[in-house]
Amino acid sequence: MIKENKQQKVYRIIKGRIIEREYVPGQRIVIDQIAKELETSSIPVREAIRQLEAERLVVYKRNVGPVVAEVNESDYLDTVRVLALLEGYAASLAARNFPQEKLVQLKQLNEQMEEALEDFDIIQFSKRNAIFHRIICEQCGNTYLLETIQNTWNRIDSIRGTGSTLYSKRVKESIEEHKEIINLLEAGDGEQLEVVAREHKIKTALNFEKRRKNLIDTNIFPS
Repeated sequence: MIKENKQQKVYRIIKGRIIEREYVPGQRIVIDQIAKELETSSIPVREAIRQLEAERLVVYKRNVGPVVAEVNESDYLDTVRVLALLEGYAASLAARNFPQEKLVQLKQLNEQMEEALEDFDIIQFSKRNAIFHRIICEQCGNTYLLETIQNTWNRIDSIRGTGSTLYSKRVKESIEEHKEIINLLEAGDGEQLEVVAREHKIKTALNFEKRRKNLIDTNIFPS
């Protein structure tokens, strides 16, 4: 891993806790407590929180301070389901003549995602996951479809920061599903790939919904 400075380390840890729901929506982030835990001053913690605020993962509440931002669950789930259809179709088009060098990139990215998971670095995993799907969609050859997909990605990011709906159990499954997607791209099987790519995205939404329900049932997450 690339050596981190204090602010980057704090940012990675706090964001990871938000993504993994260790810090739940509405929970106050106590700067002094985190600084003490991570054996640093409050300055890198404040800088990290400002970065997370820019990503809409943290908001400041008057007389409270920084808290984990709420998620519009319904908007997120609806948008991911639409994205599943769009990305599935884009993948089927891309499979017609997918470049060999891009296949190599996809395999390398998936290996890097495995390494990030071993390092418990969900942020790096999320970034590489986004690149993985972008490479496939960019080969669809349909400009309007690609623009629509990009707009939908942006919509998801505005609902919740990039990668914030990925969880450790789900990412392990995702890596294996990526391998199947790569194999179908190599085989040029666009029809089957459309189904697999669509289900791959839908599973992320279902996992998110299941985790949310479990948290509601245990009174950890507000309904």
